[in-house]
Amino acid sequence: MKKIWIILLVVLATTNIQAQDIKKVKINDLIKMIDTSSVPLVVNFWASWCAPCIKEIPWFEKSVASFKDEKVKLILVSLDFAEDYPKGIADFVKKNNYRSTIVWLDETNADEFCPKIDEKWDGAIPVTLMVNKQRQYRQFFAQQLPEQRLVQELQKLVGQ
Repeated sequence: MKKIWIILLVVLATTNIQAQDIKKVKINDLIKMIDTSSVPLVVNFWASWCAPCIKEIPWFEKSVASFKDEKVKLILVSLDFAEDYPKGIADFVKKNNYRSTIVWLDETNADEFCPKIDEKWDGAIPVTLMVNKQRQYRQFFAQQLPEQRLVQELQKLVGQ
């Protein structure tokens, strides 16, 4: 009986750690992650209250996973409100079974952080940035990307 309780406590502790594993970042931290990536990178900006964002995340995860041989990495950047960090975001991520790297952007002034990602970004979401330093490739999409278009853009990202 004692072993069962120990196992249960370990499982619960691990689950809580995983559920809270959403890193808080500032825009300069995110820029550094993007600029120092040695693999092709897809950075998608979303929020749990944004219906078009939520609609596209499953096909982002599926499509990026299909490029695993090219080592493409997906980072989902949550723009949810401060009161939702970390628990609300973690609960939403767990409920939707998201598996990608997720960070929460701890910024409130879109006029300051949006142009650091792309000068054309007006603050609307979803938006996606694709970067492949090896190929000198950088493309910004200020719209939802339907699955077929996403796959086409991923092919360009990796040079196919």
